[in-house]
Amino acid sequence: MEFTDFEARQREREWFHGLTVPPGSWTVLRVDGRGFSKFTEARFEKPFDPRFGECMAETAQALMAEFASPYVYTESDEISVLLDPAADLFGRGVEKLVSISAGVASAAFTHAAGTPAHFDGRVWLGTTAEDVIDYFSWRQADATRCALNGWCYWTLRQAGKTASEAGAALEGAGVSEKNEMLFAHGVNFAELPAWQRRGVGLYWETYERTGFDPVREIEVAATRRRVRVERELPMKDEYRAFLGRLLQPIGSGSRRTR
Repeated sequence: MEFTDFEARQREREWFHGLTVPPGSWTVLRVDGRGFSKFTEARFEKPFDPRFGECMAETAQALMAEFASPYVYTESDEISVLLDPAADLFGRGVEKLVSISAGVASAAFTHAAGTPAHFDGRVWLGTTAEDVIDYFSWRQADATRCALNGWCYWTLRQAGKTASEAGAALEGAGVSEKNEMLFAHGVNFAELPAWQRRGVGLYWETYERTGFDPVREIEVAATRRRVRVERELPMKDEYRAFLGRLLQPIGSGSRRTR
């Protein structure tokens, strides 16, 4: 048997290597910290540590640069990276997209935090821009839910309750009960920093920069692009409207909202 035949037979066993994202699909890569509950508890303050938030924002920027993403959203220990529907990165190979996004996130967070960390990844697919708006609205709702639960749990823990006691106190409690629980400990959830309750969004913005033209000896204005890290995202309908404005020029040449 020739080596070429042997190699071909082995490559046939790479079952998912040919799996690709359909051309023109709205794609989101989501990476999550692996084992971050114990990882963060040992290294960061609870429930929210600004240092951890900065590490996640830095990791999000690294992913934004790697995948030329028009919008990246991060909350808790996860980051969602939107791909342009026209993107053809790595031939749209799912294995490549998932593994490289997880690898970039792991390396970037490790560099930012100064200690080894690992992320896993997955792919989400949508048909229209409206699907994308639904996705990011879903993740923001998750951010609010997780923030409320986290603040309640760690407030009870800091008040002297054990892990099991804090968990039992929250079991079956509704949103209003959890807010009242926090208020009884001097915490107004609505007044906490927006980045904790709504997550952080990263997107490109244009701005004018004034320079000097030595030939004409005059000041000139030039348009530049930069990444904006938005820690005061709107929520609910306003967030959906914000996303709609952001996505409109991206999808105008490929997909339409419903």
